[in-house]
Amino acid sequence: QVQLVESGGGLVQAGGSLRLSCAASGRTFSSYPMGWFRRAPGKERELVAAISKSGSNTYYADSVKGRFTISRDNAINTVYLQMNSLKPEDTAVYYCAADPVSGWSQANYWGQGTQVTVSS
Repeated sequence: QVQLVESGGGLVQAGGSLRLSCAASGRTFSSYPMGWFRRAPGKERELVAAISKSGSNTYYADSVKGRFTISRDNAINTVYLQMNSLKPEDTAVYYCAADPVSGWSQANYWGQGTQVTVSS
């Protein structure tokens, strides 16, 4: 069992930066690939970024490539999402997820979400 708690969301102006953190409980954190999803109002949930168990492999959605960076620190059971050059269209609730199912179409563990609002 893994519990995930996100933090770091907030209100930022376009062009600004935020860093999201996701702290995981349990001793098996390093056993799970991790991902960040987002859901914007009126839109479907979107996989934003994912990282392998060791951190050696990453994935980014085209919409955030070059602006967002996912990383993890297995020593402290935490995964991060550094978001730079934020745009109003990045406004969404961001969710941390662990243990992907069917290639990140789903996940077995989810955080509660953190709101990111980018003003123009």
